[in-house]
Amino acid sequence: MGKNKIARFKENETFELLHQPAFMDLYKGDFSLKGRWHKESFGNENPIVLELGCGRGEYTVELAKRFPGKNFIGIDVKGARLWRGAKTATVEKLKNVSFIRTRVDVVTSIFAEGEVSELWITFPDPQPARARKRLCAPLFLNRYSKLLTKNGTVHLKTDSQMLHEYAKAVLAKNNLTYVFASNDVHAGGASKGSVLEIQTAYEKIFVDRGFPITYLQFHLPQRTALVEPEGFTFDMHVPKARR
Repeated sequence: MGKNKIARFKENETFELLHQPAFMDLYKGDFSLKGRWHKESFGNENPIVLELGCGRGEYTVELAKRFPGKNFIGIDVKGARLWRGAKTATVEKLKNVSFIRTRVDVVTSIFAEGEVSELWITFPDPQPARARKRLCAPLFLNRYSKLLTKNGTVHLKTDSQMLHEYAKAVLAKNNLTYVFASNDVHAGGASKGSVLEIQTAYEKIFVDRGFPITYLQFHLPQRTALVEPEGFTFDMHVPKARR
C-alpha cells in the first residue's frame, strides 16, 4: 500500500462527516443513523440526496454547494477516493455533506423507508457480463425503492451506452417511463448551466476524448418489485468520439 493511501486512511478517521461502519455490522444489522439522518447528522429536515459510487465525491460536493437547502450523502467503498470529497467538504466547511465508506448493496441498512428524496448513480461499473451486478438492475432498484420517498427521483449518468439502454429497457419492462433521457449531454454545450455540467474525474477523461456521456432521469415507486427485461442485447462496440 502506498504512503499516500496510508496517510489518507489515517486522515479519514479525523473527518466528522465521513462514516466508516464495519461491513459485517451493516450486513447483520442497521447503521446507528438509520432513520436519524435529518435530526442527528444534519440538524434539519431538508431533503436528502444520495450519490452511489461517488468516487472522489465531485458530484456530492458540487451539488451541496449549489443547493444549500438540501443534504447530500456520498457512498463509496474506496477510502482513498472518499478522502478527496471528505477533505474538500471539511476544508470548505460544508454543513450539508456526509460520506459513508461501504458497499452499495447494504443501503437498506443505512437509510429508513422514505428517508432519501433523490438518488444519483454516477459512472458505475457497467458490468457487461453480469446484469444483476449493475447498479440500475432491478435487484438494486428494488432496494432503492425502500428508502426513497414516494416517487423519488433517480439520476443515472454514464459513459456506457449499453448501461443507458439497459436502464431504459428495465423501465419499459416494468411499465415505468423516464422523465428525461439524453445520449450525449454535452453535445453543443447542452449541459451548460445545469447540474449535468458537473464532471467527475472519470467523466472528464471521456469528455476530453470526445466520447458521449449519457443521462437518464426517472421516478421510482416505493417498495416496488421490478423484474429483469427479457432478452436484452446490445452491440458492445466502443462508441465513436464526437468530431
